[in-house]
Amino acid sequence: MISYRIAGLSPQPFAALFALDDAHLVAHDMRRMAADSPRGFPCRVSLTDAAVGETVLLLTHEHQAQGPYRASGPIFVREAARHAQVYQDQWPPVLLTRNLSLRAYDAQGWLREARVVDGAQGEQAVQDLFADPAIVRVAAHNARFGCFLCAIDRA
Repeated sequence: MISYRIAGLSPQPFAALFALDDAHLVAHDMRRMAADSPRGFPCRVSLTDAAVGETVLLLTHEHQAQGPYRASGPIFVREAARHAQVYQDQWPPVLLTRNLSLRAYDAQGWLREARVVDGAQGEQAVQDLFADPAIVRVAAHNARFGCFLCAIDRA
C-alpha cells in the first residue's frame, strides 16, 4: 500500500467570516446556510457532513494554486468546525457515500490522470493513481456538483 494523507482545511481563514452579516457575505459571493439534509453539506475543515440545522458557509476556495490547471470551486465550512481533521492511510467516511471525481497532479501542478468512481472504490482508485510515482496529489471532487472535497497527498 502506498501511504497517503488527507487533511481538512485550516479553520482559521474562515472563522472571521461567520461574524459578517449576510449582505457582506453576498457582496463577496458567499452564502450563510442552514443544512437542510444530513448529506449534501460536507465540511472541508472537519471532513464530516453538517447536521440538519447546522450553520455553514458556502464560498469559493482555490484548491489548485499551481500550474495551468489552477482551479477554485465551491466548498462548505461548518461554523462549529474548530480543527482540521486528518486521516493517515485511512479513507474518511464523508468520501464513502459520494460519487467522486479524482484528479491526479504531479509536483509541477500538471494534471496527469483523472477518474470518476463510487466513493466506496475511491481508496483503491487513489492507490492505482499513486502507482505512478510522478503523482503527488489527488484532488477529490463531488462528481455531480463539482465541489472540491479534499486533497489526498502522497505521504
